[in-house]
Amino acid sequence: MNTDTCFCGFPADYSNCCGKVHANINMARTAEQLMRSRYSAFVLANGDYLMQSHHSSTRPLKDKKAITSWAKSVTWVKLEIIGKTKGGVQDEEGTVTFDAYYYENGKLEIIHEKSVFKKEDTHWTYLGLAI
Repeated sequence: MNTDTCFCGFPADYSNCCGKVHANINMARTAEQLMRSRYSAFVLANGDYLMQSHHSSTRPLKDKKAITSWAKSVTWVKLEIIGKTKGGVQDEEGTVTFDAYYYENGKLEIIHEKSVFKKEDTHWTYLGLAI
């Protein structure tokens, strides 16, 4: 990985991008920033952050080990943000549509998802898939 680019694709190194959000979730000022930080957490297999950034009403607490194990078992390639609605600094909810590319068992796979994000305790969280 280019040291001048964060795992999420932003032109900043990890410590000045998603690393700040992993250290303090309140640093994610928008739904897209939280989405990008969650992608980086998958790259790093940071299960604690993935649970912390998941809305409490939909958080799969028992799946932390399985999620971490799976995240370690694949090779993450890149994240592409396709679109977003709301999710700004002043909003309470928003969506982010993305493609996350990874290799699993030697095959390139893509997660295509439209995710819903919602503020909880003044910070952004992942609520689930948009319907």
